[in-house]
Amino acid sequence: MSIIKEFKEFAMRGNVVDMAVGIIIGSAFGKIVTSLVNDIIMPPIGLALGGVDFNSFAITIKKATADAPAVAIRYGTFINVIVDFIIVAFVLFGIIKLMNTLKTKKEAAPAAPPKPPAQEVLLTEIRDLLKKR
Repeated sequence: MSIIKEFKEFAMRGNVVDMAVGIIIGSAFGKIVTSLVNDIIMPPIGLALGGVDFNSFAITIKKATADAPAVAIRYGTFINVIVDFIIVAFVLFGIIKLMNTLKTKKEAAPAAPPKPPAQEVLLTEIRDLLKKR
């Protein structure tokens, strides 16, 4: 088997394609959540805390020089990333909870009682006939 044929079989498996679609959609969803946090959620929180911009929070370790930029720990950006994560985790929790609820409802649907084996039906009929005599 040629390497190209093997690669084609590998790349066209259902799981690989599904995973690729999931990663692409997840990436787009991540951009939406980042925009939600940075542009909608954090500004009112910053305003409520006295007009603070979380992205500007940083601890400067080394000041900028003519040769090098400043070295800083930007903990405000880290706070935004944590809020991103919490939102994504909550959304995923909700989706999985909904899927589990729907799955439970499907499983809880009453099933028809199983038919007894033909041998058992025949024995029941014989028993009933013997009782009548």
